[in-house]
Amino acid sequence: MATRVVPQKIIKNLRFKTTTKPLNSSHPSATAAVASLIEREQPSPPQPSHQQPSYLDLNDGERLFSAVPTSTLIRSSAVLHATAIGPVVDVGIWAMQSKLLQTGILKDAVMAVTKRTFYEHFCAGEDAITAGKSIRSVNEAGLRGMLVFGVEDAHENDGCDRNLKGFLHTVDVSKSLPPSSVSFVIVKITAICPMALLERISDLLRWQQKDPSFNLPWKQDSLPIFSESSPLYHTTKKPEPLTPQEESDFQLANQRLQQLCKKCVEANMPLLVDAEHTTVQPAIDYFTYSSAIMHNKDDNPIVFGTIQTYLKDAKERLFLATKAAEEIGIPMGFKLVRGAYMSTESTLAESFGSKSPIHDTIEDTHNCFNDCSSYLLEKFANGKGSVVLATHNIESGKLAAAKAYEIGMGKVNHKLEFAQLCGMSDALSFGLSNAGFRVSKYMPFGPVEMVMPYLLRRAEENRGLLAASGFDRQLIRKELGRRLKAAIF
Repeated sequence: MATRVVPQKIIKNLRFKTTTKPLNSSHPSATAAVASLIEREQPSPPQPSHQQPSYLDLNDGERLFSAVPTSTLIRSSAVLHATAIGPVVDVGIWAMQSKLLQTGILKDAVMAVTKRTFYEHFCAGEDAITAGKSIRSVNEAGLRGMLVFGVEDAHENDGCDRNLKGFLHTVDVSKSLPPSSVSFVIVKITAICPMALLERISDLLRWQQKDPSFNLPWKQDSLPIFSESSPLYHTTKKPEPLTPQEESDFQLANQRLQQLCKKCVEANMPLLVDAEHTTVQPAIDYFTYSSAIMHNKDDNPIVFGTIQTYLKDAKERLFLATKAAEEIGIPMGFKLVRGAYMSTESTLAESFGSKSPIHDTIEDTHNCFNDCSSYLLEKFANGKGSVVLATHNIESGKLAAAKAYEIGMGKVNHKLEFAQLCGMSDALSFGLSNAGFRVSKYMPFGPVEMVMPYLLRRAEENRGLLAASGFDRQLIRKELGRRLKAAIF
């Protein structure tokens, strides 16, 4: 499709409205102005949980798991119970990471055990074809699938080119599956742009945020990436401009992303860009927003970004990006998540002598997610854009469902998708689906060795999400007991 040309007058006005002043500015802080605007546009509070309508039933295990085979429930119960035991998770993580187990018989044994347990529970298969079969299976159960080529970081161009082929093949596989069974193809920018270059671009973008006069000749039109409260401690001194080789690599990375975007446009398949840690997230947001400006049109966003609401600046950045997209007529899609790099972010901030960018309490993170959800639901109900609410939190799911019904988005609606990871919060997934919402499972595929970083995060995350995983464990245990009694009597 043709590149959308944004009138320069609009862009200039937009930049004037959203660019923050230098840190040493004597003018009043823009943070207060942004906060005031957010306050004025703040959505009405969601209903408290005790007022939730009866349509969202999360207590009837027989109905919730009616499409799940008993063998799958048994495996799910075993894996979820294992991940709830801290020492078991510690041993499992050690085994998967230990260099002593990287060769020979021990490696084969660890890989075999991992594959039959964590891998089969959290992943969709070893290749796109097998993942397609898993998509068909969840679709028969009333859910959809996000198809995720499980590669993560790349460090040189050859690896990025190989990864691009995998993402392009994923789009081809999605077209071969039943209509609407695949909700999104997922891409990690870290897999198609060398990590060192993403760090360099992020440094340059952060410095331009500190000093708006700092020129970046390679920079295309984008939406706001930072707010005044965004952490900038990663970049302690003025970075050097990109070298000719880095500029060449940057163009190659952008070409890879545009090739993938164009293929998704042709297939009418939304492309969702995953978020990463704050070291490289500014560059990822830049790639995402500049691509969205080029490829999103009418009321059909193709390129979706991700906002991690465990970050203190998440609400301000979301507000600035949505307002900017609205002003230039771009339908934007966002996925809201809490975030998966908590320990990494806190350790990094401490190494710079700075406060963690993560909310101080889990309640603050919950509130941020819920506020952002309510804001986007109201924003997109009668406007341009779509939202994916990726949550394992029961309360957040109930609040968002109630809000959606309140504003007329309760039935199957292309503007709203709920999502949970494969193997996590299945009760919430089926409950929301039974209530009439579109629900997707995030389904990574690839060889066990490739998805190992993903599995390590899931093992750690489940230990940290005892409330959500505990809810599933209890319901699954109850349903297995019911099935056993039915088989005996």
